[in-house]
Amino acid sequence: MTTTPDPAIVARRTALLLMDFQPEILGHLPQPGAVLENAMTALDWAREHGVKAVFVRVAFAPEDYDAIPAHHKAFSAVKQGRLFADGDPALDIDPALEVRDGDIVVRKTRFGAFSTTDLHALLGDESIDTLVVGGISTAGVVLSTVRDASDQDYRIFVLADATADPDPEVHRVVLEKVLSHQADVITTSDLKSLVRED
Repeated sequence: MTTTPDPAIVARRTALLLMDFQPEILGHLPQPGAVLENAMTALDWAREHGVKAVFVRVAFAPEDYDAIPAHHKAFSAVKQGRLFADGDPALDIDPALEVRDGDIVVRKTRFGAFSTTDLHALLGDESIDTLVVGGISTAGVVLSTVRDASDQDYRIFVLADATADPDPEVHRVVLEKVLSHQADVITTSDLKSLVRED
C-alpha cells in the first residue's frame, strides 16, 4: 500500500505517535485486543531502532471545559457532562504500552494531536520530520493529526492495523480514500523494512 518511491526512513528523525490508546477509548471498539497488540508491536520496533516514542491522550482539566464553546458540535456534550476528566485511570495510557523516561507524552483537548498541545515544538526540538502514526479512532485523532501534520510538511506513515474505528467501514474509507493522499498507509509488518542507516 506504500506509494512513496523510497519508503526508507531515518530512525533518529522519526517519531512513532500512538494516540488515544486509553482504556476508555479502547472500550468503544468491538475488538480492541488486535489493535492494541499491533500498537505494542510498533512500540517494540521503535524501541529497537531508536525511533522516538510519543504518546497522545485525551483528557480534560476543569479549565478545559470552560474553553469549549456551547456551539461545538463534537465537544459540547463533553463540556455539559464533564466527560473524560483528567485524573481518571481509564484515561491514562493503556498499561500494555509501557511509557519510559525520554518518551514524549502530551494531553490534548480536541481531536488532533497538535492543535491543543506543544507537540510540534517538541518534535522540532528533536529534529523529527517523519511520523509513524497509529491511534483510535481512524476518523478522529488519526484523520485530524495526519491532515495537520501534512500541512506542516511532515512525512507520514499510517499503520492501518494499529489504527481502528468503531465503524469498520469508516475505517476503510478514511484509510483508502482520504489518508492515502497525505500519507503512506502501511502495516506493522512493513516496519521491519522501513528503517535505513544514515
